[in-house]
Amino acid sequence: MHDGDARAVEQSEFRALLNEIESLRDDVANAGAALLGEWGVSQDHPRFGAAALNLAHYLALRRHDLNALQLRLSALGLSSLGRSEAKVMAALDALIATLRRLCGEEIALYPTLRAMGAGVEALSAACDAIFGAAQWSSHTRIMATLPSDAAANPALVRRLMEAGMDCARINCAHDDAGAWARMIENIRAAESELRRSCRVLIDLAGPKCRIGAVQAPEKYRVHRGDRLALVARVNAQDKASVAFDVEPRCVLRQLKIGDDVHIDDGKASGRVVEVSPRRAVIEIFCARAKGVRLKPGKGLNFPSTELDLSPLTPKDFNDLDFVARNADLVGFSFVQRPADVELLQDHLVARRGGAPPQPLVLKIETPLAVRNLPRLIAQAAAHHPTAVMIARGDLAVELGFARLSEIQEEILWLCEAAQTPVIWATQVLDQFVKEGVASRSETTDAAMAQRADCVMLNKGPFVAEGVLFLRDVLLRMDRHHAKKFSRFTTLRAWD
Repeated sequence: MHDGDARAVEQSEFRALLNEIESLRDDVANAGAALLGEWGVSQDHPRFGAAALNLAHYLALRRHDLNALQLRLSALGLSSLGRSEAKVMAALDALIATLRRLCGEEIALYPTLRAMGAGVEALSAACDAIFGAAQWSSHTRIMATLPSDAAANPALVRRLMEAGMDCARINCAHDDAGAWARMIENIRAAESELRRSCRVLIDLAGPKCRIGAVQAPEKYRVHRGDRLALVARVNAQDKASVAFDVEPRCVLRQLKIGDDVHIDDGKASGRVVEVSPRRAVIEIFCARAKGVRLKPGKGLNFPSTELDLSPLTPKDFNDLDFVARNADLVGFSFVQRPADVELLQDHLVARRGGAPPQPLVLKIETPLAVRNLPRLIAQAAAHHPTAVMIARGDLAVELGFARLSEIQEEILWLCEAAQTPVIWATQVLDQFVKEGVASRSETTDAAMAQRADCVMLNKGPFVAEGVLFLRDVLLRMDRHHAKKFSRFTTLRAWD
């Protein structure tokens, strides 16, 4: 092929790509505007307008399968749009400008550097507003769950902050308002001594489904193939059969044949095979080889059932009096619908007495919450600074571990598009925190967590050491990654 012919082929390809990208941009703009209308958010909203518009554009963009187009673009050394989360329209406009110039158009303006970086800057500002200014070299903050001992042990709180804790989590499912108040006093004292800040997240317990009373032979363990009865109320006198009840009790009447039931974070899994008004029979199809103990208080998950539960329990309403006065961030457990968010917002406003709105942390724990995530963010962020927690414990049980592996990535991308900080949570460095020694797999998981804006550790005897270890991992990974962007810093291992 002659040079002239090759050039003609190139020009034809550039023109075809330009037409495709311009058509794609038009579709993204129109579909994004429609999504904003569905959410009831104006792009001129002073708090969330720009972020909502970019989120809508991102969702519109990702409705297309762009894989083949990306390969064509990257083969020509052009942007494949693979890092466009924070700047969807600016990325499309920059690509269009390049293609127009390649097609011979002399006037093809690029977006400004400010426009290209606006999303990243907005997300950074949101992180500062919610978690406080970064106090270490790493942009990723560290959150640690306080144990009960933190109420009476100010030295523990100080050690956590010295190790690198940026945010302390208080779980309302444990302890009481008196203990929470003492924990906060210890945090404020350590802040004064160390001259650094630490935000306080207070996590509402929410409507967690748990085993109530258990009726079973002594030392009974659940095994594959067993049949268990989920009943309205157990008969303590009947020692021959195996039955248990559920809290809240309204769950029983919402089950139907074929629904899945997971016991104790998925250690045993079954399926409903019979139902009656006061009884559901569950056949176990998966369980640990040694069996699983049925214990009151252990968690139950119903991933294929959209349970109709109040998002705030009577305990939550009682705890809200303390939370509204004392929390820097409010954690919303088991939120699923925009109406849930609106309910919490109304109750916080009623208790705040004109004080500024507290940041909300939406804990994503169910398939319904995942499906509704854009609308949850839109409802929350229109009125409150907002972050999202990927609560990977319940989410893994609800979605399945294979699906979790990709959905945690997708949530990271979506929240970057919404300029909404993400907390990577549940079982991060779990073995290290409990035993003082990290495993290889959880070290890799901690490294992956660097792409989030905050990483949460659960409580354990070695949690302060876990914070210090995590901080080291995050600092190392910051050299190489910023979200999906790979930084080509100097490699030193082979010098």
